[in-house]
Amino acid sequence: MEEKETIQEETVQTVKKESFFKRKDIEISAKRYLQDALSAMALGLFASLLIGVILDTIGVQTANLFGENAVSAFLIEVGAQAKAYMGAAIGVAVAWGLKAPPFVIFTSVVTGMMGATMTGFGIDVAGGPAGAFVAVALGVEFGKMVSKETKVDILVTPAVTLVVGAIGAKLIGPAIGWCMLRLGDLIMTATEWQPFIFGIVISVVVGLALTAPISSAALCIMLDLSGLAAGAATVGCCAQMVGFAVASYRENGVGGLVAQGIGTSMLQISNIFKNPWILVPATLAGAIIGPLSTCVFQMTNIAVGAGMGTSGLVGQIGTFTDMGFTLDTLWKVLLLQIILPAVVTLIIDRLLRKAGKIKDGDYKLEM
Repeated sequence: MEEKETIQEETVQTVKKESFFKRKDIEISAKRYLQDALSAMALGLFASLLIGVILDTIGVQTANLFGENAVSAFLIEVGAQAKAYMGAAIGVAVAWGLKAPPFVIFTSVVTGMMGATMTGFGIDVAGGPAGAFVAVALGVEFGKMVSKETKVDILVTPAVTLVVGAIGAKLIGPAIGWCMLRLGDLIMTATEWQPFIFGIVISVVVGLALTAPISSAALCIMLDLSGLAAGAATVGCCAQMVGFAVASYRENGVGGLVAQGIGTSMLQISNIFKNPWILVPATLAGAIIGPLSTCVFQMTNIAVGAGMGTSGLVGQIGTFTDMGFTLDTLWKVLLLQIILPAVVTLIIDRLLRKAGKIKDGDYKLEM
């Protein structure tokens, strides 16, 4: 009898615990963190670091073409400020992605900056984007737990969010940031050592990350990819975006061409689940062009542009920033990031259509 009562009491406690987390909208799952929060982080990165790089690049090139002037100086200054406040933008974006209440979101602006800039005990490396993500995620979840639970919510909620986020920024962020940088160094060294193999691997993996509901841009920035590895990543992303755009043109027309070619190939996710074969042409195109990028044309990029592909033309801007605004760079960009992805994808797509693996309507977007 006592054992039965104990079981019933444990069941009641479990239900209460589950209802508490549900009421607070706290969900510990891969979808919540790898899809919702990481995708939101990408928006924060675009609103700060990425747009900052674009404005800074425009300012520098304007100064090079027309000499230093007030406009170029202003763009350079704005770009520098936008890049400097990356952590704050990540903070509010991730908090929004985790469905945090207002007080928690506002405080996450601070925890995001701390996570990006604070170093740890014995680790003289700032957390960077990864550190900001960790600090904000920890602060948000604990902040959500106490939100509106006391009569002094105006003090308790921001205090808990701030303190827990700061602990994450100090104890965990720098270690995560250090690991991401070392992993990025390892990938770049391996690409220099075996450009053919890693040209394929990086192009395919980062390209798939771009089409999947996670952020390839955030991944490349956290790894701080540069050089040949970043060039291969760019090609892989371009293959996905340009590939899906041209392969689906007969179903989606000009609107679909622009939405996927300059927007994101992630729009095809639901269609990929219906027929995974439609993922093959663009992915194989990336695998074919990746080694050309690393071994033949020696394409490079910066971390900000590596995971963006043709989205907003950020990948191309990053390539020009790293390789220089020259005619030589221009034709390489057009060939490897636009023309070849389109041509190779269309060839593979036609072969799969003839084999009956892909049918008319498989690429159709609900627009």
